[in-house]
Amino acid sequence: MEEKKTPLYEQHVKLGAKIVPFAGYLMPIQYQGILAEHRCVRETVGVFDVSHMGEFEVRGDKAEDFLQYITINDVSTLQPYQAQYSAMCYPDGGIVDDLLIYRFPDHFMVVVNASNLQKDFDWMNQHLINDVELTNRSDDYALIAVQGRNAQDTLQPLTDVDLSDIKYYWFNIGNIANCDAMIARTGYTGEDGFELMVPVDQAVQLWNTVMAAGKMYNIEAIGLGARDTLRLEVKYCLYGNDIDQTTNPLEAGLGWITKLDKGDFIARDVLMQVKNEGVKRKLIGFQMDGRAFARHGYQIYSGGRIIGHVTSGTMSPMLQKSIGMGYVEVDAAKVGTSIDIEIRNTHQPATVIKTPFYKRPY
Repeated sequence: MEEKKTPLYEQHVKLGAKIVPFAGYLMPIQYQGILAEHRCVRETVGVFDVSHMGEFEVRGDKAEDFLQYITINDVSTLQPYQAQYSAMCYPDGGIVDDLLIYRFPDHFMVVVNASNLQKDFDWMNQHLINDVELTNRSDDYALIAVQGRNAQDTLQPLTDVDLSDIKYYWFNIGNIANCDAMIARTGYTGEDGFELMVPVDQAVQLWNTVMAAGKMYNIEAIGLGARDTLRLEVKYCLYGNDIDQTTNPLEAGLGWITKLDKGDFIARDVLMQVKNEGVKRKLIGFQMDGRAFARHGYQIYSGGRIIGHVTSGTMSPMLQKSIGMGYVEVDAAKVGTSIDIEIRNTHQPATVIKTPFYKRPY
């Protein structure tokens, strides 16, 4: 199947991006380099094309009931113009996907991972109830993320919406750079910032205007490579690495979005049992004692015995330390525990540490 292009594909080419196939799209993995791009977001402001993400519109009298049953967080607590991080589970507790739900005054928007787009849409359709209309709007919208301590200052001159009024995980609808946008204070970097959803035909105009407005802050376009290292430094899960259908939200450290007391939802009984019996393994953060770095799939040992596996790993650009995440047996999950990671047939020492690895200083 031929890869799709986001509406901003030509902009990436012009900027000299290294383009790779990702989740069915041709996406920029990096521009001037992952390290420089990562630092740019941490130190000033960067802009990401995340138009490959999936957007599903949920409408109807029973829209809230439907989302309440199919996701694990409590949708009933959402006020209009509020966003919520959540997930969908299979009946056995495995994760279908993690996602964001946006509550508009008269409907909901669900944003899902690009790699799971069709699977998620099919899963939601399978469980659709009467009086609910589910529409895949993924090809109608572009999504641009502006992230970093100077994100608000970059965007404020482009809109009449008072961005300081938008709290974390809330959004507004307004005109920005002469585009009709959903302006949400959300992101996947651990920095302050906004995600802007606009009709596809306005994407290039928005991108170019944001890039021009951010010049005074040395704004840069940021690729998927730095997106991955940024999210790992703050221990945000990546579907397909840290969470998938073989992991449940409680062992993945997502108990805070798993609302077992909200009433019935898919996998509630199983997750209730997991909670009562206690999880058998936990997703931990670790730091290598040396310079070697662990990759997805590497085995984790304790006392010569396999106790788990690595899900994500990188050299942290901000900490200058080799960090990672992985599942280990509960006994080895305590902060300060020494573990070994098998890297190229040798056992390299590491330590379980407190996460997030990196905390923004502002």
